[in-house]
Amino acid sequence: ALHGNPFDGHTLGPVIADMEKLTGVEARRIHVDKGYRGHNHPHRFRVWISGQVRRVTAPIRREMRRRAAVEPVIGHIKAEHRMDRNYLKGRPGDCINAVLAAAGYNFGLLLRWLAELLRAIIRAFLETIPAPNIA
Repeated sequence: ALHGNPFDGHTLGPVIADMEKLTGVEARRIHVDKGYRGHNHPHRFRVWISGQVRRVTAPIRREMRRRAAVEPVIGHIKAEHRMDRNYLKGRPGDCINAVLAAAGYNFGLLLRWLAELLRAIIRAFLETIPAPNIA
């Protein structure tokens, strides 16, 4: 959650530095969308932009497909979990809004899983009941 509406490419350097500091692991490759053209990351050859053709090997192509699978989830959260308009004030409001949207998305996944579990339990229970003998 970044305050205001910064250009994507200008956020990459600080975000990667914070991520590496938080996890303690250095990023080998970074996969981003086309909004990050003209980014300010110091290691330019570690950043792979979607649609890029040059120097793309099979493992990098596989990682790009994985990134493409995550992109609809981000769009779904933005569209259906109140990320279009933030009613909370200031920098803390931006952070809280992002965390609550992610929590709402995860809660929906949990509810769907619980509904499927309940259906399976009811189905198993109904299969154990003997059928009525109509003869």
